[in-house]
Amino acid sequence: MALAFIAPGQGAQFIGMGLELAESYPQSRLVYEEVDDALGEKLSDLIWHGSIDDLTLTENAQPALMATTLAAFRALESEGLKVEDAKFVAGHSLGEYSALAMAGSLSIGDAAKLLRIRGREMQNAVPVGIGAMAAILGLTYSDLVEVAKKAADNEVCQAANDNDPSQVVVSGHKDAVERAIEIAKDMGAKRAVLLPVSAPFHSELMAPAALKMEDALSNTSVADPEVPVVSNVKAQAVASAVEIRSLLVAQVTGVVRWRESIEWMASNGVKEMWEIGAGRALSGMVRRIDRSISCSSVSKPEEVKKVILSQNEMR
Repeated sequence: MALAFIAPGQGAQFIGMGLELAESYPQSRLVYEEVDDALGEKLSDLIWHGSIDDLTLTENAQPALMATTLAAFRALESEGLKVEDAKFVAGHSLGEYSALAMAGSLSIGDAAKLLRIRGREMQNAVPVGIGAMAAILGLTYSDLVEVAKKAADNEVCQAANDNDPSQVVVSGHKDAVERAIEIAKDMGAKRAVLLPVSAPFHSELMAPAALKMEDALSNTSVADPEVPVVSNVKAQAVASAVEIRSLLVAQVTGVVRWRESIEWMASNGVKEMWEIGAGRALSGMVRRIDRSISCSSVSKPEEVKKVILSQNEMR
């Protein structure tokens, strides 16, 4: 039964995430130290003891979530797991950087630096209050593509995150996104709400951030991954460092094709997934996409032990 490792995106952060891992596994603590060194600050203090408002700032949340995913992954490695035990790795939005670090395509330090730049530039691309994102429940992705077109009205409005069959996120100018909410409700959406985010991620409005990321990635070492990484942009696996660079740039303005990514992995034999890092949001999405896939959360020492035991029993 093929296994995939998946890494969460923004929104999963909470104060104290990863602390139990760092206290239980020296290898996990070293991840946070490596991130602190790369950023030249004690991000770990903010993650474990800081303010949730500060942690939620995009430029902090992105490297913090990557650090927590890699801390959990290092704990798994210390228990005998290898990345090659997975057929694929994947991550939701910023989680793709975590997946690349797990697969050895990016170093942890470089991933932290890239995500700090990515978070800062995505925030700076659009003044606060100009853009927005909204989650729409109960309509299909194709429905929301049409809703966004109708709502745009010479502004930007796009279907940005195809999360699962029941949830799609739209992104763009605030007024256009608010129009999309009303149109979606008229079409029968079960729920349509603005998200508490500070910028319209994964929309054309992020083009300035994409240019910054292209420059940052051109100066960063990227290796071929040890196992294929499922790209958000392509919704299929890639294994070339050259292609990974270009796809990470495209990802800033592109759709997060998460539903299709899960479906693609399932069609290629994956029947078990481990959500490695903070939260359980991806596990819920996976269940809604394909109930035949078993998905386990791995963010605490006891969860590390549990999945390692199950893996050993299957060998």
